[in-house]
Amino acid sequence: RRGGSDRSPQAGMAAEDEAELSLLECRVCFEPYGPDGQRRPLNLPCGHVLCRGCVGALAGAERQRLECPFCRRLCGPAETSECRPLLQLLELLGPAGGGLASALGRSGGGTAAAAPAGLGLRLCLGGWGSLVNPTGVAACPGSGRLAVAHDGKKRIHVFGPSGFCLRRFGERGDANNDIKYALDVTVTSDGHVVVTDGGDCSVKAFDSEGRGVLAVREGFCLPWGLDATAKSEVILTDSEAGALYRLAADFQRGELKKCQMIRSRLVSPRAVAVCQSSGAVVVVEHLKARGASKGSSRVTIFSAEMDLIGQMDSFGLNLVFPSRIYATAVAFDREGRVIVTDVCSQAVICLGKPEEFPSFNPLISHGLSYPVGLTYTANDSLVVLDSGDHSVKVYSST
Repeated sequence: RRGGSDRSPQAGMAAEDEAELSLLECRVCFEPYGPDGQRRPLNLPCGHVLCRGCVGALAGAERQRLECPFCRRLCGPAETSECRPLLQLLELLGPAGGGLASALGRSGGGTAAAAPAGLGLRLCLGGWGSLVNPTGVAACPGSGRLAVAHDGKKRIHVFGPSGFCLRRFGERGDANNDIKYALDVTVTSDGHVVVTDGGDCSVKAFDSEGRGVLAVREGFCLPWGLDATAKSEVILTDSEAGALYRLAADFQRGELKKCQMIRSRLVSPRAVAVCQSSGAVVVVEHLKARGASKGSSRVTIFSAEMDLIGQMDSFGLNLVFPSRIYATAVAFDREGRVIVTDVCSQAVICLGKPEEFPSFNPLISHGLSYPVGLTYTANDSLVVLDSGDHSVKVYSST
C-alpha cells in the first residue's frame, strides 16, 4: 500500500532509488528531459512522468486517449500537467546538465540516516502515485495533522500523526473553490487549511472537513509561499510582484478582513515562515541568473515590525559554508532558529537564530532527493517534503 499507510524506511529508500534512476530521463524513450519542446516533462494523472513527445506518440493521431505504459491507466492528453519540480531541477542544473550524481549528491548504497543533530527518520508516507509532485506541507498546531499540497486530482491530502490519510479535498477544476495548481499550504491554529493557487493567482481557505470557505483573488500577481501566525493571520509572498502580504480573515464566517502589503521590492520571494514566539518573518528569494550562472537564493529575515534583521545570499553563504546552498523551503524551530532545505546537497540546514545569523549546522544530510517543503509539528518533529520521491519524511530526536 502507498497512500494512507505507514511505510518502512526500507520501502521509502527503494522508492527513492527508483526515482533517482529515472529522475532526469523519460522512462519510455530514455531521452533526457529538457525545458522546451518534445523533451519537456509532463505528469500523467496516475503520477507517472513522460516527455511531451511520448505523450503525443501514445495518444496517436486523434489525440483523444492514451494508456500509461506503466500502470495502464487511461487518460486524455488534456489531463496532463507540467512536472514543475523536474523543470526546477533542470533549471538548477543549467544547460550543461551538471551531472546527476553531482546534483543529487548521491553515491549509491546510502541509508536514510540522520546527521549529527540526532534526528532519525520516524515515518515516510505518500510516495509515487499517492502524491504527485508535492509542493507544500504544513502541520496543524493543535491536532498534529499534516496537510500536503500536490498535483493530484484532489490537491490537498491530510495525514494523521500515524501517517494514515484522513481526508482528500480541493478538486482540480474551474469552480470557485476548486484548486488549479497548489503552490503552498498552511494550517491556522483553528484548523483551517489555506492554499496558494498559482492557476488563478488566488488564496483559498478550507475548513477541517475540506469545504471551501473563502477565496481571495484581488491584487495578486502570483501568490506563492504562505505561513500562519499565532493569531491565525497569514503571511504570504507574491513571487511576481516581489511583495509580502499580511492577510487577516474570519475563516469561520468566510469573511476577508484585511489584505495588506507589508514589504515590497523583494526579488521573486517564494518560501516564507513566521516564528510563533517572536513574530519574526523569514523569506527565501530566488535571485535571477546572471550570464552563465544558474541563479541563487537569498534568505532574508525581518522582525515582527518588518524591520530588516539579516540577509545572506548563496554567494555570501558560500564564503562561510563548505558547499553551494540553494534554499527552497524555510521554517523556524521551537527555539526560533532558521531552518532551510538545500537542494544542492539534498540537506536540511540550521542557520541559527536571527541575532546570530548565519551559523551552520546540518540537521539531515542523507536520504533526501529534492527537498521542497519544511515544517515542524507540535511535538517538535521535523517534517520534510521530498518531491524527488513524492514523499513526506518525518524526523524525530533519537
